[in-house]
Amino acid sequence: MPFTKFVEVGRVAYIAFGNDAGKICSIVDVIDQNRALVDGPLTRVKRQPMSFKQLHLTKFRIKFPHTAKTAAVRKAWEKANVVEEWSRTSWAKKLALKKLRTKMTDFDRFKLMKAKQSKNRIINREMLRMKKSLKQNPVRVKSGRHAKKCLSMKKKRIAKQALKPQKK
Repeated sequence: MPFTKFVEVGRVAYIAFGNDAGKICSIVDVIDQNRALVDGPLTRVKRQPMSFKQLHLTKFRIKFPHTAKTAAVRKAWEKANVVEEWSRTSWAKKLALKKLRTKMTDFDRFKLMKAKQSKNRIINREMLRMKKSLKQNPVRVKSGRHAKKCLSMKKKRIAKQALKPQKK
């Protein structure tokens, strides 16, 4: 797959560090090989020159003229729904989750730990039950090229049986 995230007018970028870290902006003009003029009217990023080292390019690109004024950039952002599209990406979701985790209190971390423990208990209990059923009904492995396929089919059948609710 060819490279598609080029530095170009209209490219939306994530600001990694600096005063506006964590916000998105779009490139309005390329000043030189190290800097670009950026503007983010809906994300409160002032029109300013910024180093490419600070910017992480995204897959989004907006159509507006070279060195467009802030009003034209704002209009293009609203038309393209950049903020909504950005918030739907896994990148933005991970950043939001990271921010949420940093704001967790000690009690929140404790509740999370307890929830993970209960989830792992359920999984381990089910795995032990499956292992026990495998010991009672051992899988006979065929030799040859179909051995792996037969083994995986048998495991799937046992897993389905384990997930069915058992009558007491």
